[in-house]
Amino acid sequence: MIELRAVQKAFGANRVLRGVNLTLPRGQSMVVIGGSGTGKSVLLKCILGLVRPDAGTITLDGQDVARAERDAFLARFGMLFQGGALFDSLPVWQNVAFRLLRGSLKRPLTEAREIAIEKLRRVGLKPDVADKFPAELSGGMQKRVGLARAIAAEPEIIFFDEPTTGLDPIMSGVINELIREIVVEMGATAVTITHDMRSVRAIADNVAMLHDGVIQWTGPVAEMDNSGDPYLDQFIHGRAEGPIEAVR
Repeated sequence: MIELRAVQKAFGANRVLRGVNLTLPRGQSMVVIGGSGTGKSVLLKCILGLVRPDAGTITLDGQDVARAERDAFLARFGMLFQGGALFDSLPVWQNVAFRLLRGSLKRPLTEAREIAIEKLRRVGLKPDVADKFPAELSGGMQKRVGLARAIAAEPEIIFFDEPTTGLDPIMSGVINELIREIVVEMGATAVTITHDMRSVRAIADNVAMLHDGVIQWTGPVAEMDNSGDPYLDQFIHGRAEGPIEAVR
């Protein structure tokens, strides 16, 4: 569904992406792993067209994303942001229905609220949460609201940016299960970036490791533990010693 070919991106002298080649199959869940600062978020921004690559091509269903009509292109995506990124001044239901209240996806106010409440139910939150404000919710509840917002417009493609950051192990497991269930139910194509190996094993169909600006390894999650790649092996087992130099 999405293809990246020889994608490069530099910021000044910092060459972040040095020729990324990656294929994201339709209806499958791809998890991109790699150390901090390796360019995982830049990769997502390039796919979304928020950052323009210096070289290479990115296509969605064969169409160059750089030439796509922006509103129609972005309407195909949903996004769960790392920090939740909820609007503090809006009640929960308006956060969830944000895209349904404006632009090309605009729905009547009553319909948008009904959809928001249904999506909140889907992520395990009761209707009385709808009129609360984000500051009144726990971190785990805020993450669920962010997930409800990501799926509110029934997107074909969903990006998850570090979905379990800042959550305790139990809530991390709940979020992982929700993501997996929702992706399967919707038949969506999913791309997740994470450092959490429990999330990788819970969410992924396929895994890609970004290292030194290129995809170091990619394959089914079932083959990850026996990949034979020393970079991937060091990363997934959290070893200090290996080809990846630890910053001390």
